[in-house]
Amino acid sequence: MAAEQPTFKPALILHGGAGNLKRATLPPGLYAAYHASLQSYLRSTQSLLINGSSALDAAVHAVSLMEDDELFNCGRGSVFTTAGTIEMEASVMVTSVQEPDETREGSVKRGAGVIGVRNVRHPIQLARESLLRTGHTVDGQRSSDGGSMHSQLAGPHVETLARDWGLEFKPDEWFFTQRRWDEHVRGLRGEAEPISMSQGTVGCVCLDQWGNLAVATSTGGLTNKLPGRIGDTPTLGAGFWAEAWDEMVSDSASVRSSRYLTSVEGVIEEAKSWLADCLPPFLRETRPPAYAALLPHGHPGTIFEKQSPYQVPSSKPQQVRRAIAVSGTGNGDSFLRVAAARTAAAMLRFSAPGRYSTLADAVTAVAGPGGELQRSAGRRWKVTGEGEGGIIGIEAESAPTTTISHDRLRRGRVVSDFNSGGMWRAYIEEDDDGKEKEVIMVFREDYQ
Repeated sequence: MAAEQPTFKPALILHGGAGNLKRATLPPGLYAAYHASLQSYLRSTQSLLINGSSALDAAVHAVSLMEDDELFNCGRGSVFTTAGTIEMEASVMVTSVQEPDETREGSVKRGAGVIGVRNVRHPIQLARESLLRTGHTVDGQRSSDGGSMHSQLAGPHVETLARDWGLEFKPDEWFFTQRRWDEHVRGLRGEAEPISMSQGTVGCVCLDQWGNLAVATSTGGLTNKLPGRIGDTPTLGAGFWAEAWDEMVSDSASVRSSRYLTSVEGVIEEAKSWLADCLPPFLRETRPPAYAALLPHGHPGTIFEKQSPYQVPSSKPQQVRRAIAVSGTGNGDSFLRVAAARTAAAMLRFSAPGRYSTLADAVTAVAGPGGELQRSAGRRWKVTGEGEGGIIGIEAESAPTTTISHDRLRRGRVVSDFNSGGMWRAYIEEDDDGKEKEVIMVFREDYQ
Protein backbone atom coordinates (compact mmCIF):
# COMPACT_ATOMS: atom_id res chain seq x y z
CA MET A 1 0.00 0.00 0.00
CA ALA A 2 2.73 2.46 0.85
CA ALA A 3 6.45 2.88 1.23
CA GLU A 4 8.17 0.01 3.04
CA GLN A 5 9.70 2.28 5.65
CA PRO A 6 7.69 4.89 7.57
CA THR A 7 8.42 8.43 6.50
CA PHE A 8 6.06 10.41 8.77
CA LYS A 9 5.26 10.57 12.43
CA PRO A 10 1.51 9.85 12.72
CA ALA A 11 -0.78 12.72 13.68
CA LEU A 12 -4.49 13.12 14.33
CA ILE A 13 -7.13 15.55 15.51
CA LEU A 14 -10.79 14.97 16.47
CA HIS A 15 -13.73 17.33 16.74
CA GLY A 16 -16.94 16.60 18.59
CA GLY A 17 -19.16 19.46 17.52
CA ALA A 18 -19.22 23.26 17.59
CA GLY A 19 -21.88 25.86 18.23
CA ASN A 20 -23.41 28.02 20.92
CA LEU A 21 -21.59 26.31 23.78
CA LYS A 22 -21.37 28.28 27.02
CA ARG A 23 -19.55 27.76 30.28
CA ALA A 24 -22.72 28.61 32.20
CA THR A 25 -24.69 25.78 30.56
CA LEU A 26 -21.92 23.17 30.59
CA PRO A 27 -21.90 21.68 34.11
CA PRO A 28 -18.70 20.03 35.38
CA GLY A 29 -20.15 16.53 35.20
CA LEU A 30 -21.10 16.87 31.54
CA TYR A 31 -17.76 18.49 30.70
CA ALA A 32 -15.97 15.59 32.38
CA ALA A 33 -17.98 13.07 30.36
CA TYR A 34 -17.09 14.73 27.05
CA HIS A 35 -13.46 15.08 28.10
CA ALA A 36 -13.21 11.40 29.06
CA SER A 37 -14.79 10.23 25.81
CA LEU A 38 -12.57 12.36 23.59
CA GLN A 39 -9.47 11.37 25.54
CA SER A 40 -10.31 7.69 25.18
CA TYR A 41 -10.95 7.97 21.44
CA LEU A 42 -7.81 10.05 20.93
CA ARG A 43 -5.63 7.46 22.64
CA SER A 44 -7.27 4.53 20.88
CA THR A 45 -6.82 6.09 17.46
CA GLN A 46 -3.25 7.17 18.12
CA SER A 47 -2.42 3.60 19.14
CA LEU A 48 -3.73 2.33 15.80
CA LEU A 49 -1.64 4.84 13.85
CA ILE A 50 1.52 4.09 15.82
CA ASN A 51 1.03 0.40 15.13
CA GLY A 52 0.77 0.85 11.39
CA SER A 53 -2.89 1.53 10.67
CA SER A 54 -3.75 3.46 7.53
CA ALA A 55 -5.06 6.99 7.95
CA LEU A 56 -8.43 5.93 6.55
CA ASP A 57 -8.90 3.00 8.93
CA ALA A 58 -7.83 5.09 11.91
CA ALA A 59 -10.14 8.00 11.09
CA VAL A 60 -13.11 5.67 10.54
CA HIS A 61 -12.29 3.92 13.82
CA ALA A 62 -12.39 7.20 15.76
CA VAL A 63 -15.69 8.30 14.26
CA SER A 64 -17.23 4.86 14.77
CA LEU A 65 -16.53 5.21 18.49
CA MET A 66 -18.26 8.59 18.57
CA GLU A 67 -21.23 7.16 16.64
CA ASP A 68 -21.80 4.74 19.52
CA ASP A 69 -21.54 7.50 22.13
CA GLU A 70 -24.82 9.21 23.06
CA LEU A 71 -22.98 12.43 23.90
CA PHE A 72 -22.29 13.25 20.25
CA ASN A 73 -24.66 14.25 17.46
CA CYS A 74 -24.04 11.25 15.22
CA GLY A 75 -25.04 7.60 15.14
CA ARG A 76 -26.76 6.70 18.40
CA GLY A 77 -26.72 10.28 19.67
CA SER A 78 -28.26 11.83 16.54
CA VAL A 79 -30.77 14.64 16.78
CA PHE A 80 -34.37 14.38 15.49
CA THR A 81 -36.06 15.96 12.49
CA THR A 82 -39.28 17.96 12.82
CA ALA A 83 -41.09 14.72 12.09
CA GLY A 84 -39.38 12.95 14.99
CA THR A 85 -37.21 10.78 12.75
CA ILE A 86 -33.44 10.32 12.57
CA GLU A 87 -31.62 10.85 9.26
CA MET A 88 -27.84 10.50 9.39
CA GLU A 89 -25.03 11.54 7.06
CA ALA A 90 -21.36 10.62 6.82
CA SER A 91 -18.36 11.00 4.53
CA VAL A 92 -14.73 10.06 4.02
CA MET A 93 -11.98 11.42 1.78
CA VAL A 94 -8.31 10.56 1.26
CA THR A 95 -5.17 11.99 -0.27
CA SER A 96 -1.41 11.56 0.10
CA VAL A 97 1.94 13.28 -0.16
CA GLN A 98 3.03 10.22 -2.15
CA GLU A 99 2.81 10.25 -5.91
CA PRO A 100 -0.64 9.23 -7.27
CA ASP A 101 -1.08 5.46 -7.20
CA GLU A 102 -4.28 3.67 -8.20
CA THR A 103 -3.42 0.73 -5.96
CA ARG A 104 -3.70 2.92 -2.85
CA GLU A 105 -7.02 2.63 -1.05
CA GLY A 106 -9.54 5.25 -2.09
CA SER A 107 -7.26 6.84 -4.67
CA VAL A 108 -9.65 6.18 -7.56
CA LYS A 109 -12.71 7.87 -6.08
CA ARG A 110 -10.99 9.90 -3.32
CA GLY A 111 -14.18 10.92 -1.52
CA ALA A 112 -17.67 9.59 -0.79
CA GLY A 113 -20.71 10.68 1.20
CA VAL A 114 -23.90 8.92 2.27
CA ILE A 115 -27.17 10.77 2.88
CA GLY A 116 -30.41 10.17 4.75
CA VAL A 117 -29.16 6.99 6.39
CA ARG A 118 -31.45 5.19 8.86
CA ASN A 119 -30.80 2.18 11.08
CA VAL A 120 -27.19 1.61 9.96
CA ARG A 121 -25.24 1.47 13.21
CA HIS A 122 -22.15 3.13 11.77
CA PRO A 123 -22.86 5.46 8.85
CA ILE A 124 -19.14 6.27 8.67
CA GLN A 125 -18.40 2.65 7.83
CA LEU A 126 -21.01 2.80 5.09
CA ALA A 127 -19.24 5.87 3.67
CA ARG A 128 -15.94 3.99 3.79
CA GLU A 129 -17.40 1.02 1.91
CA SER A 130 -18.90 3.37 -0.66
CA LEU A 131 -15.46 4.90 -1.19
CA LEU A 132 -13.57 1.63 -1.57
CA ARG A 133 -16.13 -0.29 -3.64
CA THR A 134 -15.52 1.61 -6.85
CA GLY A 135 -17.23 -0.52 -9.45
CA HIS A 136 -14.66 0.57 -12.03
CA THR A 137 -13.49 -1.67 -14.85
CA VAL A 138 -10.18 -3.50 -14.83
CA ASP A 139 -8.89 -4.88 -18.14
CA GLY A 140 -12.38 -4.54 -19.59
CA GLN A 141 -14.00 -6.54 -16.78
CA ARG A 142 -16.36 -4.82 -14.36
CA SER A 143 -15.39 -5.44 -10.74
CA SER A 144 -17.79 -7.44 -8.60
CA ASP A 145 -17.54 -5.35 -5.45
CA GLY A 146 -21.10 -4.03 -5.73
CA GLY A 147 -19.92 -0.45 -5.77
CA SER A 148 -20.01 2.41 -8.25
CA MET A 149 -18.12 5.57 -9.07
CA HIS A 150 -20.89 7.67 -7.48
CA SER A 151 -19.49 10.02 -4.84
CA GLN A 152 -22.84 10.52 -3.09
CA LEU A 153 -25.53 7.93 -2.34
CA ALA A 154 -28.80 8.46 -0.48
CA GLY A 155 -31.19 6.30 1.51
CA PRO A 156 -33.08 4.07 1.24
CA HIS A 157 -31.05 2.68 -1.68
CA VAL A 158 -27.74 3.08 0.09
CA GLU A 159 -29.15 1.05 2.99
CA THR A 160 -29.77 -1.83 0.59
CA LEU A 161 -26.10 -1.66 -0.32
CA ALA A 162 -25.22 -1.60 3.37
CA ARG A 163 -27.06 -4.90 3.85
CA ASP A 164 -25.37 -6.40 0.80
CA TRP A 165 -22.01 -5.31 2.19
CA GLY A 166 -22.67 -6.88 5.58
CA LEU A 167 -22.85 -3.75 7.72
CA GLU A 168 -24.60 -3.83 11.07
CA PHE A 169 -28.16 -2.52 11.47
CA LYS A 170 -30.00 -1.46 14.62
CA PRO A 171 -33.72 -0.84 15.28
CA ASP A 172 -35.17 2.64 15.79
CA GLU A 173 -35.19 2.09 19.56
CA TRP A 174 -31.41 1.77 19.62
CA PHE A 175 -31.00 5.28 18.21
CA PHE A 176 -33.51 6.87 20.59
CA THR A 177 -32.01 8.91 23.42
CA GLN A 178 -34.11 10.84 25.92
CA ARG A 179 -31.82 13.90 25.88
CA ARG A 180 -32.13 14.32 22.13
CA TRP A 181 -35.87 13.75 22.24
CA ASP A 182 -36.23 16.43 24.91
CA GLU A 183 -34.20 18.79 22.72
CA HIS A 184 -36.55 18.01 19.85
CA VAL A 185 -39.65 18.80 21.90
CA ARG A 186 -38.19 22.00 23.39
CA GLY A 187 -37.13 23.12 19.93
CA LEU A 188 -40.65 22.66 18.57
CA ARG A 189 -41.91 24.80 21.44
CA GLY A 190 -39.27 27.46 20.91
CA GLU A 191 -37.74 26.91 24.34
CA ALA A 192 -34.06 27.51 25.13
CA GLU A 193 -31.74 24.63 25.91
CA PRO A 194 -30.78 24.35 29.59
CA ILE A 195 -27.48 22.55 28.96
CA SER A 196 -24.83 22.54 26.24
CA MET A 197 -25.02 19.21 24.44
CA SER A 198 -22.85 18.75 21.36
CA GLN A 199 -24.84 19.98 18.37
CA GLY A 200 -22.51 19.81 15.43
CA THR A 201 -20.86 17.21 13.27
CA VAL A 202 -18.09 14.95 14.59
CA GLY A 203 -14.97 14.18 12.64
CA CYS A 204 -11.40 12.98 12.61
CA VAL A 205 -8.39 13.79 10.42
CA CYS A 206 -5.40 11.42 10.43
CA LEU A 207 -1.91 11.35 8.94
CA ASP A 208 -0.35 7.89 8.84
CA GLN A 209 3.29 6.75 8.76
CA TRP A 210 3.48 6.82 4.96
CA GLY A 211 2.16 10.33 4.38
CA ASN A 212 -1.45 9.36 3.65
CA LEU A 213 -4.17 11.70 4.92
CA ALA A 214 -7.81 10.82 5.59
CA VAL A 215 -10.81 12.70 6.90
CA ALA A 216 -13.94 11.01 8.29
CA THR A 217 -17.05 13.01 9.25
CA SER A 218 -20.48 11.98 10.61
CA THR A 219 -23.61 13.75 11.85
CA GLY A 220 -27.26 13.54 12.72
CA GLY A 221 -27.73 17.01 11.24
CA LEU A 222 -29.49 20.01 12.71
CA THR A 223 -31.99 19.63 15.53
CA ASN A 224 -35.49 19.76 14.00
CA LYS A 225 -34.24 19.94 10.45
CA LEU A 226 -36.82 19.24 7.77
CA PRO A 227 -36.99 15.59 6.67
CA GLY A 228 -34.91 15.12 3.53
CA ARG A 229 -32.56 17.99 4.30
CA ILE A 230 -29.01 17.42 3.01
CA GLY A 231 -26.22 19.11 4.90
CA ASP A 232 -22.55 19.80 4.41
CA THR A 233 -21.32 16.55 5.97
CA PRO A 234 -21.86 14.32 2.90
CA THR A 235 -21.13 17.11 0.39
CA LEU A 236 -17.61 17.20 -1.03
CA GLY A 237 -15.98 20.58 -0.56
CA ALA A 238 -18.48 21.87 1.99
CA GLY A 239 -18.02 19.95 5.24
CA PHE A 240 -14.91 17.98 4.34
CA TRP A 241 -12.06 17.95 1.86
CA ALA A 242 -8.68 16.35 1.16
CA GLU A 243 -6.29 17.41 -1.57
CA ALA A 244 -2.66 17.14 -2.67
CA TRP A 245 -0.68 19.06 -5.26
CA ASP A 246 2.87 19.57 -6.49
CA GLU A 247 4.74 22.82 -6.16
CA MET A 248 8.03 23.86 -7.72
CA VAL A 249 9.82 25.92 -5.13
CA SER A 250 13.25 27.36 -4.52
CA ASP A 251 14.92 26.96 -1.16
CA SER A 252 13.83 30.44 -0.13
CA ALA A 253 10.25 29.78 -1.31
CA SER A 254 10.17 26.69 0.88
CA VAL A 255 11.39 28.78 3.77
CA ARG A 256 8.83 31.50 3.13
CA SER A 257 5.99 28.98 3.05
CA SER A 258 6.48 28.25 6.73
CA ARG A 259 6.04 31.93 7.64
CA TYR A 260 8.65 31.83 10.36
CA LEU A 261 10.68 34.81 9.12
CA THR A 262 11.09 36.14 12.65
CA SER A 263 14.58 37.59 12.56
CA VAL A 264 16.54 40.17 10.63
CA GLU A 265 19.03 37.42 9.80
CA GLY A 266 16.19 35.45 8.23
CA VAL A 267 15.20 38.28 5.94
CA ILE A 268 18.82 38.81 4.90
CA GLU A 269 19.32 35.10 4.24
CA GLU A 270 16.17 35.00 2.10
CA ALA A 271 17.30 38.01 0.03
CA LYS A 272 20.72 36.49 -0.47
CA SER A 273 19.19 33.28 -1.74
CA TRP A 274 17.07 35.11 -4.31
CA LEU A 275 19.96 37.33 -5.51
CA ALA A 276 22.82 34.84 -5.22
CA ASP A 277 23.65 34.92 -8.90
CA CYS A 278 23.82 38.72 -8.92
CA LEU A 279 25.91 39.26 -5.79
CA PRO A 280 29.69 39.26 -5.52
CA PRO A 281 31.20 36.06 -4.08
CA PHE A 282 31.79 37.45 -0.59
CA LEU A 283 28.02 38.07 -0.17
CA ARG A 284 26.85 34.73 -1.48
CA GLU A 285 25.53 31.89 0.65
CA THR A 286 28.41 30.36 2.61
CA ARG A 287 26.52 27.40 4.05
CA PRO A 288 24.07 24.92 2.52
CA PRO A 289 20.54 26.38 2.61
CA ALA A 290 18.09 24.41 4.72
CA TYR A 291 14.67 23.19 3.70
CA ALA A 292 12.09 24.34 6.26
CA ALA A 293 10.11 21.31 7.39
CA LEU A 294 6.77 22.01 9.05
CA LEU A 295 7.20 23.06 12.66
CA PRO A 296 4.71 22.49 15.48
CA HIS A 297 1.78 24.91 15.42
CA GLY A 298 2.63 27.99 17.42
CA HIS A 299 6.40 27.30 17.39
CA PRO A 300 7.98 30.53 18.68
CA GLY A 301 11.46 30.24 17.24
CA THR A 302 13.05 31.20 13.96
CA ILE A 303 13.83 28.49 11.47
CA PHE A 304 17.20 30.03 10.69
CA GLU A 305 18.67 29.13 14.07
CA LYS A 306 18.75 25.38 13.40
CA GLN A 307 19.94 23.32 10.47
CA SER A 308 17.28 21.12 8.88
CA PRO A 309 17.95 17.38 8.48
CA TYR A 310 16.93 17.79 4.84
CA GLN A 311 20.10 19.02 3.19
CA VAL A 312 19.67 20.69 -0.20
CA PRO A 313 22.75 20.88 -2.41
CA SER A 314 21.70 23.85 -4.54
CA SER A 315 19.21 26.68 -4.87
CA LYS A 316 17.63 25.30 -8.02
CA PRO A 317 13.84 24.86 -8.01
CA GLN A 318 12.69 21.60 -6.44
CA GLN A 319 9.41 19.75 -6.43
CA VAL A 320 7.49 19.45 -3.17
CA ARG A 321 4.18 17.67 -2.79
CA ARG A 322 1.76 19.25 -0.30
CA ALA A 323 -1.33 17.58 1.11
CA ILE A 324 -4.14 18.74 3.38
CA ALA A 325 -7.31 17.26 4.88
CA VAL A 326 -10.01 19.18 6.77
CA SER A 327 -13.32 18.50 8.51
CA GLY A 328 -15.93 21.07 9.49
CA THR A 329 -18.57 21.26 12.20
CA GLY A 330 -21.28 23.81 12.90
CA ASN A 331 -24.11 25.31 10.88
CA GLY A 332 -24.03 23.07 7.82
CA ASP A 333 -26.10 25.32 5.58
CA SER A 334 -23.47 28.05 5.96
CA PHE A 335 -20.67 25.58 5.15
CA LEU A 336 -22.59 24.69 1.99
CA ARG A 337 -23.07 28.31 0.92
CA VAL A 338 -19.37 29.11 1.02
CA ALA A 339 -18.03 25.64 0.12
CA ALA A 340 -16.04 26.06 3.32
CA ALA A 341 -13.70 23.08 3.26
CA ARG A 342 -12.63 23.41 -0.37
CA THR A 343 -12.38 27.18 -0.01
CA ALA A 344 -9.81 26.77 2.76
CA ALA A 345 -7.81 24.39 0.59
CA ALA A 346 -8.03 26.69 -2.44
CA MET A 347 -6.85 29.67 -0.41
CA LEU A 348 -3.71 27.74 0.45
CA ARG A 349 -3.14 26.28 -3.00
CA PHE A 350 -3.95 29.17 -5.33
CA SER A 351 -3.34 32.38 -3.39
CA ALA A 352 -0.46 34.67 -4.23
CA PRO A 353 2.80 33.78 -2.46
CA GLY A 354 2.74 34.84 1.18
CA ARG A 355 -1.02 35.44 1.37
CA TYR A 356 -2.03 32.12 2.94
CA SER A 357 1.16 30.21 3.53
CA THR A 358 -0.09 27.60 5.98
CA LEU A 359 -3.30 25.64 6.40
CA ALA A 360 -3.76 27.38 9.74
CA ASP A 361 -3.94 30.74 7.94
CA ALA A 362 -6.57 29.45 5.52
CA VAL A 363 -8.68 27.75 8.19
CA THR A 364 -8.73 30.95 10.25
CA ALA A 365 -9.72 32.97 7.18
CA VAL A 366 -12.74 30.71 6.67
CA ALA A 367 -13.79 29.53 10.13
CA GLY A 368 -12.06 31.87 12.56
CA PRO A 369 -13.61 34.98 14.14
CA GLY A 370 -14.65 37.41 11.41
CA GLY A 371 -13.91 34.85 8.70
CA GLU A 372 -15.84 33.83 5.61
CA LEU A 373 -18.37 31.70 7.50
CA GLN A 374 -19.23 34.51 9.90
CA ARG A 375 -19.50 37.07 7.09
CA SER A 376 -21.85 34.77 5.19
CA ALA A 377 -24.47 35.17 7.94
CA GLY A 378 -24.67 38.95 7.52
CA ARG A 379 -27.13 40.54 9.92
CA ARG A 380 -28.35 37.10 10.99
CA TRP A 381 -25.06 36.48 12.81
CA LYS A 382 -25.70 35.55 16.46
CA VAL A 383 -29.45 35.55 15.75
CA THR A 384 -30.14 32.28 13.93
CA GLY A 385 -26.93 30.30 14.48
CA GLU A 386 -25.97 30.78 10.84
CA GLY A 387 -22.28 31.06 10.10
CA GLU A 388 -21.22 29.44 13.36
CA GLY A 389 -18.74 26.61 13.27
CA GLY A 390 -15.16 25.49 13.11
CA ILE A 391 -12.69 23.48 11.05
CA ILE A 392 -9.95 21.02 12.01
CA GLY A 393 -7.23 19.74 9.70
CA ILE A 394 -3.75 18.43 9.08
CA GLU A 395 -1.20 19.55 6.49
CA ALA A 396 1.90 17.65 5.42
CA GLU A 397 4.46 17.87 2.67
CA SER A 398 7.15 15.73 1.09
CA ALA A 399 10.83 16.48 1.19
CA PRO A 400 12.28 18.28 -1.84
CA THR A 401 13.29 16.04 -4.71
CA THR A 402 16.94 16.97 -4.12
CA THR A 403 17.00 15.74 -0.53
CA ILE A 404 20.21 13.82 0.15
CA SER A 405 19.60 12.75 3.76
CA HIS A 406 16.54 11.73 5.69
CA ASP A 407 17.53 10.75 9.19
CA ARG A 408 14.24 11.33 11.01
CA LEU A 409 10.52 11.11 10.43
CA ARG A 410 8.81 14.08 8.86
CA ARG A 411 5.92 15.72 10.67
CA GLY A 412 2.54 17.08 9.76
CA ARG A 413 0.89 20.03 11.43
CA VAL A 414 -2.45 19.84 13.22
CA VAL A 415 -4.62 22.98 12.94
CA SER A 416 -8.03 24.17 14.09
CA ASP A 417 -10.07 27.32 14.53
CA PHE A 418 -13.70 28.30 15.18
CA ASN A 419 -15.91 31.36 15.48
CA SER A 420 -18.63 30.01 17.79
CA GLY A 421 -18.96 29.76 21.55
CA GLY A 422 -16.93 26.57 21.56
CA MET A 423 -15.74 23.55 19.62
CA TRP A 424 -14.93 20.18 21.16
CA ARG A 425 -11.52 19.10 19.90
CA ALA A 426 -8.76 16.71 20.88
CA TYR A 427 -5.25 16.28 19.50
CA ILE A 428 -1.66 15.61 20.52
CA GLU A 429 0.99 18.30 20.34
CA GLU A 430 4.70 18.44 21.09
CA ASP A 431 6.52 21.00 23.19
CA ASP A 432 9.94 22.44 22.31
CA ASP A 433 11.65 19.44 23.93
CA GLY A 434 9.74 16.95 21.78
CA LYS A 435 7.53 15.77 24.62
CA GLU A 436 3.95 14.93 23.64
CA LYS A 437 0.88 16.08 25.50
CA GLU A 438 -2.82 15.57 24.96
CA VAL A 439 -4.94 18.65 24.32
CA ILE A 440 -8.69 18.32 24.91
CA MET A 441 -10.65 21.55 24.90
CA VAL A 442 -14.05 23.04 24.16
CA PHE A 443 -13.45 26.79 24.61
CA ARG A 444 -10.43 28.89 23.66
CA GLU A 445 -9.42 29.02 27.30
CA ASP A 446 -9.31 26.12 29.75
CA TYR A 447 -12.64 25.03 31.15
CA GLN A 448 -11.52 25.26 34.79
